[in-house]
Amino acid sequence: MPTPPRPEHLSRRVEEASLNAWPAMQQLLLDGWLLRFAQGFTKRANSVVPLYPGDQPIGDKVRFCENLYARERLKTIFRLTSIDQAHGELDDFLAGRGYRRRDETEVLTRSLDDGSVFHEGLCLLPIDRWLTVYSELSGMPDTARALHGAILRGIPLPCAYGIVGPPDRPMACGLAVLQQDMVGLFDVVTRPEARRAGHGTGLVRSLLAWATEQGARRAYLQMVADNHPARGLYRQLGFESLYRYWYRISS
Repeated sequence: MPTPPRPEHLSRRVEEASLNAWPAMQQLLLDGWLLRFAQGFTKRANSVVPLYPGDQPIGDKVRFCENLYARERLKTIFRLTSIDQAHGELDDFLAGRGYRRRDETEVLTRSLDDGSVFHEGLCLLPIDRWLTVYSELSGMPDTARALHGAILRGIPLPCAYGIVGPPDRPMACGLAVLQQDMVGLFDVVTRPEARRAGHGTGLVRSLLAWATEQGARRAYLQMVADNHPARGLYRQLGFESLYRYWYRISS
């Protein structure tokens, strides 16, 4: 039996996979920081992500980032994780500069080696049809749909755009992105009037079954830390907490 990965190594693998699974339209490396830009659609794709320690003074780097994001008419946003304790210095610096801490998010993971996932009526859709379903179920405005589509089309990895329920009235939808033996789940949403009926559970199980058939051995997903209904669902499905991340947003 293979040795389970150490938590910090697994966390870094998941972090890398999640960045690849939700690409920015443009990005720039700055002394260990990755600056991501996507015309303001989602904080994940429009934030600074520290990757490794650099040599330049933090203040100089932060001001450079602020100028660059201001040129794009965007707030400067940093995405910090609990993986690296060195992020504490940057977090404190940003807090002192007036950056607000927002959207604490928990990253969950589970093994797929136990055979506990199976299809429950999964239907895979072309990306444009899936975007229509997601927009309807999530209430996403039409103005954001084009940017959402641009990010999805930029994913350089195998994807499954899945729904459960009747094709003419899907009950839930979600996206699975496969990288080597790891799969990430994104954009999981259930029709508001159909919640607590098992559709989200069936969707997640089905997407994990699809990923297992493609060779995945571990899954991850990201959940807002205070989303208690989602926490109950994912705990029931065998997911456990791995690490957290949060954003620091300029005033």
